[in-house]
Amino acid sequence: MAILEIKNLTKIYKNKKKAVDQLTLTVDKGDIFGFIGGNGSGKTTTIKAVVGIHNINQGEIFIDGHSIIKEPLTCKSKIAYIPDHPNLYEHLTGYQYINFIADLYNVPTSKRKQRVQKYSDLFAMTPALNHAISSYSHGMKQRTAIISALVHQPKLFILDEPFIGLDPKASYLLKQVMQECVANGGAIFFSTHVLDVAEKLCNKIALIHHGKLIASGPTETVKGNQSLEAFFMEVQNI
Repeated sequence: MAILEIKNLTKIYKNKKKAVDQLTLTVDKGDIFGFIGGNGSGKTTTIKAVVGIHNINQGEIFIDGHSIIKEPLTCKSKIAYIPDHPNLYEHLTGYQYINFIADLYNVPTSKRKQRVQKYSDLFAMTPALNHAISSYSHGMKQRTAIISALVHQPKLFILDEPFIGLDPKASYLLKQVMQECVANGGAIFFSTHVLDVAEKLCNKIALIHHGKLIASGPTETVKGNQSLEAFFMEVQNI
């Protein structure tokens, strides 16, 4: 069952640069879907279109069968999005910020407390959540953003370069959480430059180059008998 459908997505910026060109791909329930490409390839533009930040010039995006253009609030209620550099409300404490996000998604108090406790303990953030976010390191902000995203159990978890700023332990725990999300019937769509992680973690990948989709499908099928890194380097020479 498709959780995310991108159909013929085209995005052109005001300088007439075509950042994404006729992109079509599908993320199904249970997928950990890696979205890879070089700098300026269109990954972040695509993700921002999916979550409703960017308008699009052509095409459609459906989340769990709903149009992000026609039903943006319904779509956003089903997703969690973490950008590569999350901008949190720094005057709030970690707990206040997470509760603010939980309020937006109408998460019941009992479930909220249980989930916050679970993930704050997992990411070793429980003591720090009483402090102002302005005092946090980048990695702590990233972990706080992850906890706030998980508190409403999204159907689709969208991450842009999620491993930036995380130490090895936090990266390992995030991979476990991603696998838990899909085991519970969700889906993950994330961009990354860490190709060995994508190769090991993702059951499906798509590669975008200069705004165009080069390959998409099961990871083993896309990369063939070579490593994902070797396949990626071949594409860079197109």
